[in-house]
Amino acid sequence: MKLKKWLVGCLALSLAVGAVATASAAEKTKVTVYTARDTNVIEYVEPLFEEAYPQYDLEVLNMGAQEILERVRGEKANPQADFLWGGTEAAFKMAAKEDLLEAYTPSFAESFPAQYKDPNDLWYGEILLPEVIMYNSDALAPEDVPTEWDDLLDAKYEDQIIIRDVMASGTMRTIYCCMIYAQGGDDPTAGYEWLAGLDKNTKEYAQNPTDLYLKLARQEGTLSLWNLQDIMIQKLVNEQPFDYVIPASGAPILVDAVGIVKGAKNLEGAKAFYEFLFTPEIKLALAENMYQIPAQGDIPQDQLPQWIQDLELVAMDIDWSVVAEKEMEWMTYWDENIKGKN
Repeated sequence: MKLKKWLVGCLALSLAVGAVATASAAEKTKVTVYTARDTNVIEYVEPLFEEAYPQYDLEVLNMGAQEILERVRGEKANPQADFLWGGTEAAFKMAAKEDLLEAYTPSFAESFPAQYKDPNDLWYGEILLPEVIMYNSDALAPEDVPTEWDDLLDAKYEDQIIIRDVMASGTMRTIYCCMIYAQGGDDPTAGYEWLAGLDKNTKEYAQNPTDLYLKLARQEGTLSLWNLQDIMIQKLVNEQPFDYVIPASGAPILVDAVGIVKGAKNLEGAKAFYEFLFTPEIKLALAENMYQIPAQGDIPQDQLPQWIQDLELVAMDIDWSVVAEKEMEWMTYWDENIKGKN
């Protein structure tokens, strides 16, 4: 009889603890975020946000920027995400055109550079992403690394280049479009020829960023085209043998944006995450620890991390409206007529 009473007491205690845990979990509201950010950035930001906003549980789904756009399109009638964290300007302009984004005027709107935000408050640029030449620093000495974009077409680099799957990656689609535009934006013919030359030297198209990093680290290839932030994270946080070259002729500098999904089920949670990402403290912490360049220049230059102060960036002259308009046409042609055919 005593054993029975003890078991009943344990069960009651267990149910009580479970009820408290369930109630505690129920008090949190899930904020669903689709992101193309590096996993290191996600793991850095998520606990900081949940500490600052304990009422929310951040659920982050990581995928390519183009995959995010396609997924949000498919979910338009029944949105599953609340917030889009990262993606190219071209992708966000397309999302805005297709009525996939919720207008929101954040608290910092008036001080924000006009060139890095949507005029109707559908998206704001969080960071600037210079696109550069990436290389394995164990395999290539600095003097053997291409210093200009055209150098990548040199026959000595045949089978040395590994490229992230272009069609699934907003970053790669934009880089390729910039290369086409740089050869003559009015007529893509010369740009297609340039990409054919690059394809000739490309050994493989990696399925995702992780696959790209593994192949470069193993020296299955030695070169790639990629964004500066992710290269620095891999080099300085993950201690991979990677380095980069910024071509003196100029680098595409992408605006990586954020926005709220139209019809978001947790609009208030999405707004809270929006504001959190743009607080000066978080922007500075991400610049220092996750190598982000804030699009909003409200932090004095001398307070920015030394690595940003030391950057010698020359922006490639790009008409981003043309890139946004032509991206689908140009990339479809590349995929059907150039990829793997040289």
